[in-house]
Amino acid sequence: MKLLLQEDRFAICQLPAEAAIPRWAANAPGVVATVRSREELSVVCREDVVPLDVRQEKGWRAFMVEGPLDFGLTGVLAAIAGPLAVAGISIFAISTFHTDYVLVKEDKLEAASQALSAAGHQVVPE
Repeated sequence: MKLLLQEDRFAICQLPAEAAIPRWAANAPGVVATVRSREELSVVCREDVVPLDVRQEKGWRAFMVEGPLDFGLTGVLAAIAGPLAVAGISIFAISTFHTDYVLVKEDKLEAASQALSAAGHQVVPE
């Protein structure tokens, strides 16, 4: 599988469940993901647009699976998450209509790239 390493650094943010999608997220460049549950509104976006007073976990980097991916494909995330789990690297995954993104902490990026390459994936800068 070809994995495109995104240049941006991402933050994963937590807001109250009833919060509106904030303007800084709605207008953020590049990849932005919002997910609402009964407990929270989560936002993933470039870390440089997130206000300091927002609860956030900074320093994430993303591998994008080259797509578009067919909805009938199985095991795409497992093929990526498995080698990373064996290497002791935790992930945060996001899926869109066309593809998947797997985020890892920046301090684990080199080890993640090596583990994915060893598993047969092609890791390239976007």
